[in-house]
Amino acid sequence: MLKTMRQNMKSLKIVLWFIVAAFIVSIFVIWGGSGRLGEGEKGANIASIGRRKIPTDDFVNGLRNRVEALRRDMKEIDRATIEQLNLPQQVLEQIIEQRLILDAAKSMGIRASKAEVRDRIVALPGLQRDGKFVGYDEYKKVLSYNRIPLSEFEASMRQEIVMSKVVAALTSGIAVTPDEVWDAYRLNTDTAKIEYLALESSTMTLPAEPSEAEIKAHFEARRDDYKLPERREGSYIFLKNEDLKAEVELTEAEIAKYYADNKAQFETPEQVKLSRIFIPLEGKDKALAAAEAKNVREQLRGGGDFAELAKRFSKDAKAAEGGDWGLYDWRTLAAKEIESVGKLDLDETSEPVELEDGWSILKVTQKDAPSTTTLEAAKPRIQTILKDQKARETAAQRMAKLEKSARRAKSLEAAAKEANLKVLPTGLLKSGEALAEVDPAGSVGAALFGLKDKEITTPLSTYGGVVLAQLGKIEAPRPATFEEVRAQVANDLADSRKKDLALAKMKEVRAMLNDRNWEDIAAANKIELKTVAEHKREQYLSIIGESAEVDKLAFELPIRATSEPIGFGTGYAVMRVMERTTAVREDFEKDKAAQMSGVLEQKKNKFLQAYLTKLRAEKDVRIQYQTFLQASQDVLARYEKGGGN
Repeated sequence: MLKTMRQNMKSLKIVLWFIVAAFIVSIFVIWGGSGRLGEGEKGANIASIGRRKIPTDDFVNGLRNRVEALRRDMKEIDRATIEQLNLPQQVLEQIIEQRLILDAAKSMGIRASKAEVRDRIVALPGLQRDGKFVGYDEYKKVLSYNRIPLSEFEASMRQEIVMSKVVAALTSGIAVTPDEVWDAYRLNTDTAKIEYLALESSTMTLPAEPSEAEIKAHFEARRDDYKLPERREGSYIFLKNEDLKAEVELTEAEIAKYYADNKAQFETPEQVKLSRIFIPLEGKDKALAAAEAKNVREQLRGGGDFAELAKRFSKDAKAAEGGDWGLYDWRTLAAKEIESVGKLDLDETSEPVELEDGWSILKVTQKDAPSTTTLEAAKPRIQTILKDQKARETAAQRMAKLEKSARRAKSLEAAAKEANLKVLPTGLLKSGEALAEVDPAGSVGAALFGLKDKEITTPLSTYGGVVLAQLGKIEAPRPATFEEVRAQVANDLADSRKKDLALAKMKEVRAMLNDRNWEDIAAANKIELKTVAEHKREQYLSIIGESAEVDKLAFELPIRATSEPIGFGTGYAVMRVMERTTAVREDFEKDKAAQMSGVLEQKKNKFLQAYLTKLRAEKDVRIQYQTFLQASQDVLARYEKGGGN
């Protein structure tokens, strides 16, 4: 799943001028979303464009919103997934690109009028009901519910409009040729139904492990392949949050004050869950559709199961789910339906509600009144929050003092001795390499690579506390000795032999294949048989991944002919083509205008990327990587597996 998502992530970057909307409009999808705009953690600037600074708060808010939007789609998301998708880096890059485009807007004199902002807002999908704008009062309520200031939201809309105008101005002269469009059409239209047997070399068993002499011989024959990258060693002081929490003492007054100042955190709005059966007109006589709705209502009145009847009679997006519109989705229904919901009690079913395009029958399946967690019940939660805050504040204060002392003495050791703290060695680390349990994300390892000899880092926040480190030794890249890489050499030799075995096995299997026995041969040899109904060029294949050789064979191999073994990253495969469909000029001509529009958009995106790359160099974009790492870790810590946010 992650591989597919990473592929899809590539397409996010090109739609740069909609990034602001992606961060903001997501609140209408995540009802009661991830926190209001502008609500971030105070800190240093995370990047600069020339003399202009990008506040860390902007990055923190952007990353939180992106993760929350993704969590809605994935249901569950943890820190490891976020890191694998490289979301922190994506969000930072997109914020920088926004600023660059807005800078370009200033130099080009591009602005957005009040009327343009108003028109954009009234057209937002999340503010539509029955195809019309919900109205100014409802719009303000939505923002208030999500704790988003009106002025900040509209300022963001203004920025989105300005960015769209800039992109339109920059790309207005770009055109595409008929040949470019035809080539793109073929890429998207040509398909082949393929079957393939894939054998991963890791499944092979060696008759014997390589001997020491064989491992050494493998190393000697490939010395140039084994090099150690630059590594750095330092010393560090670590202030652990859990240790500092033990020092924290809270008063009842502090707990009560936090409760009073953050009352919204402990308030739960009314929760209403709705089910719906929708009987559409769909060209039917109005009286006939009304009679059908009445008949369904009578069945419900007679004890019929709402979910089963919804599956049988309802014709909307939720019918297959038994008509369940959940706690939030139903808020996008017609105004008459929402008004009816407000009149229903728990487990009560409405009479058919007449709409412009049909009738709906509504049932409230959950109704929880607004509630506020009492101070007494909230106390454990508040204590945890305050202890964590105070521990971090204490760590920051002590580390700031230590940093000042260490810089004055130009020695972390001297500062630690004065504070009666222990200095620990990092050992030799590659850039970004984890530091045991202290820094699993590798922020210390990354920070050491930004230092000069004996230089001291700023305090670095890790998941477990705060670190101050000093660079001690730099080991330049060099050829590795056999002893240093023996384990890697042994693995490489074993992998090489397993791959040879996999190739031999696939040649043996290929010799047994005929037109009808692929499934039987696959089962007998415990090899996976995969079928792809419509393979296209540059398409990702399960096990194999992306393969130019597979793409070539898919459109050149004779139908039902078996290929020779094809090597891929982790093994070998054989394939055959069952059917093939290729682009037809006549069909292309019918859809040429739409195809040209799509190819033109792609070409504009490529130009825009090149333009932004040039701007980055001209505007002297600089990222404060230590601040970036600290801010990223602080946000990601909220998504540790088994934890909350």
